[in-house]
Amino acid sequence: MNRYPPIAEHGMVGDLQTAALVSSEGSVDWWCTPRFDSPSVFASLLDSERGGHCRLAAEPPDDSGGDGEGMTVRQLYLSDTAVLVTRFMAPGGVGEVADFMKPVDSPAPTDRHRLVRIARVVRGRLTFTLACRPRFDYGRAAHTLTRAGDHAAVFRGPGTDLHLQSTTGVPLRADGDDVTARFTLSAGQAAAVVLTGTASGGPAPAPPSLGGVAEELEACRAFWLSWLRPCTYRGRWQDMVNRSAITLKLLTYAPTGAPVAAATMGLPEQIGGERNWDYRYTWIRDASLSVAALIDLGFEAEAHAYRRWLRDRVEAGGTTSGDPLQIMYRVDGDPHLGEEVLDHLEGYRGSRPVRAGNAAAGQLQLDIYGEACDALVVGGDIGAIRGWQALSGVVDWLADHWDRPDEGIWETRGGRQDFTYSRLMTWVAFDRAVRAATRFSRPADVPRWTAARDRVFRQIVERGWHEKRRAFVQHYDTDVLDASLLLMPRVGFLSPRDPNWLTTLDAMDEELVSDSLVYRYNPEASPDGLRGSEGTFNLCSFLHVEALARTGRLGQARHAFDKMLTYANHVGLFAEEIGPSGEQLGNFPQAFTHLALVTAAMALDEELAGAERRPGAGRDLRPPAHGFTAPPEAAGEAGAGGRGDRSG
Repeated sequence: MNRYPPIAEHGMVGDLQTAALVSSEGSVDWWCTPRFDSPSVFASLLDSERGGHCRLAAEPPDDSGGDGEGMTVRQLYLSDTAVLVTRFMAPGGVGEVADFMKPVDSPAPTDRHRLVRIARVVRGRLTFTLACRPRFDYGRAAHTLTRAGDHAAVFRGPGTDLHLQSTTGVPLRADGDDVTARFTLSAGQAAAVVLTGTASGGPAPAPPSLGGVAEELEACRAFWLSWLRPCTYRGRWQDMVNRSAITLKLLTYAPTGAPVAAATMGLPEQIGGERNWDYRYTWIRDASLSVAALIDLGFEAEAHAYRRWLRDRVEAGGTTSGDPLQIMYRVDGDPHLGEEVLDHLEGYRGSRPVRAGNAAAGQLQLDIYGEACDALVVGGDIGAIRGWQALSGVVDWLADHWDRPDEGIWETRGGRQDFTYSRLMTWVAFDRAVRAATRFSRPADVPRWTAARDRVFRQIVERGWHEKRRAFVQHYDTDVLDASLLLMPRVGFLSPRDPNWLTTLDAMDEELVSDSLVYRYNPEASPDGLRGSEGTFNLCSFLHVEALARTGRLGQARHAFDKMLTYANHVGLFAEEIGPSGEQLGNFPQAFTHLALVTAAMALDEELAGAERRPGAGRDLRPPAHGFTAPPEAAGEAGAGGRGDRSG
């Protein structure tokens, strides 16, 4: 077993309150229960020895020397579901393990979460082994093991019990405080292992049966097929958009409607580096940007649930800084996310420190007010009296505080600056608030908000624009570019055909883009207070595709999008970043990446459809030439040609 399989060698299953990662070797390498942000039960991704795991896999052939030679392993999702299947193909037979967590029926939080693992053989005969080695509280807490016959055991940790149960034919054996098993199945036979997390002292679950777990699997499959049915996307990339939609749903805490940024913590942006953060929380920015994508896909209920959660945050206040909002919260709305370093953990492939919690929660990032206002206004329900009073109070506050340096969208730890993106999104806040006040005829200081909006606009044009570079730049005291500004046309600040935007996009293509992959910014030119480097940022790569499409550079956009899809893992999931060798880096899977994939696909489909209806459209539909640089005639109306692909 690989001590640290690649980050991308995992699929995710979940029940809409928590999620687990299962490697292509059949190992549950990450699971926190009862919530996404609870302490881990399995965390071998962060320490292969101390973190804990639960592996269920077919044994390799006898002549393989134990290294798996002679066995082929493949992993896939049942189509349009979150049922993950790991297949083992060996000379002696073909078998598989199906992993799933049936979504919790109740919308209320629950302490009981159930991970089902079904092994079966479809050809020949195979032997499976089980090793269940939980390590509670991020591997800091000891546990006790209590047996209950040959088919049940309970691991008792602080505040949590983990029940392990098996069906007939899978005898469980104690291995110290852990449990192992070995069993053989022939074609047509199946067995199941069920892990149930409960509060300490909670009642044991009923013993599983093969018939019962088969019904659970079918119910889980039916849930996802039913949930996906309202999806309105019928474009060219149906499978990838569906997978991204399911991933976004899996990363949403159903009791509150709050999405988490990722299922994991501590996975590095650079192997061996210190950029290792905890992403199991709800960022105002990430979650708000997902609302438009969800609505465009037809998932109105999810969008409304998040807006209710966001409206509650606006009304409640109660941030640690005293400002109306803070950049992130726990899934239940708690603003306290104290950061601690888990020194006892080795970190993924030695990437330390491992951090739990996130100190960036206390940063000032003024852009969140724009994303929040946009999310609340886009659905039209902010006309409710109480919600409007809370929102207008926030906008009044912003009118007094928008012109302040902050830490910016990328949560740098190198000091506050006048970030252009932060100013851009305060412009969005005022713009959306003015529109909402007019639309709903609500009481508001519209002249003041309008004046503030116009002051922000003029400031960005005068100070965020760098005349020598012919581009909008990261902040007012630099000439460094920043990929967050790819959102400028989408939010309506300028037209995608505006000459100032076209030269900004050209500059980004020249400096930030490499083989369709986009860096956020250059940390050497703009120090961010952290050591080391990072990979390209998948969010930005998909934003770049969208920007190219809206600008009319359709050949370049489609080529970049198709290349981006080759970096997805074997089941269609993306982490936060792509490393220099094409490896996935950072927390996994990342919601930001998948929502940007959705919006890029929809934008590209829309623009391609429009171009196909226009006479002479073929000119701007061609991809870049084989030498990776678009010929001038393929650049479309922009007149600047595809300089982003520099790897040729």
